[in-house]
Amino acid sequence: MGTKEDIEEGAEFIPKFDAKGLVSVVAQDSETGQILMFAYMNRQALELTIQTGYATYFSRSRQKLWKKGEQSGHVQKVEQILVDCDQDCLVLKVSIEAGQCHVGYRSCFYRALKKNTKKKLEFIADRAYDPKKIYRK
Repeated sequence: MGTKEDIEEGAEFIPKFDAKGLVSVVAQDSETGQILMFAYMNRQALELTIQTGYATYFSRSRQKLWKKGEQSGHVQKVEQILVDCDQDCLVLKVSIEAGQCHVGYRSCFYRALKKNTKKKLEFIADRAYDPKKIYRK
């Protein structure tokens, strides 16, 4: 683990994992800038992502690694990894060919809080694909 100065201003990648061994990750479309999803990586997921060039995450609910697109085929090819000042959050700039959300949208951020309301959501996107055809259980 590096010093605060090393982490904040140095040129060495020293990711800061939380107490559960995870780092926060935002996936962003490298072409459009659209935020696609938020997830976590453990050290192994991060190493696989760097090694393969395709996003691999850690599922907290299933307690296992998952390569994005392993079921749907909607993979994320990593073009660049951005690191925040504290090295405790990453942004993956990714190339995609299809929707990224498991409920059928291009982005997991397909709703917004409606203006002048406290609880009402409005849909701001259309479905990109039918998840029932992709995720058969």
